[in-house]
Amino acid sequence: MTESTTIRGSRATHARVTKLAAERNETVDQLVSEALRALRQDAMADELAEGLSPHETAWLDADAG
Repeated sequence: MTESTTIRGSRATHARVTKLAAERNETVDQLVSEALRALRQDAMADELAEGLSPHETAWLDADAG
């Protein structure tokens, strides 16, 4: 069995997380793990987007098809 711990939050946040996990047929742990991964990815994307040259921006925005 995986060791667990408690994350403190409001009752409203707990209800929202529990409801969303149920809607997605996931555990709260799975939902929180996915949310953390998405936040890390967003932060990485923001970091990578900083300071791009016009050429780099044009290349990234180019139509791949």
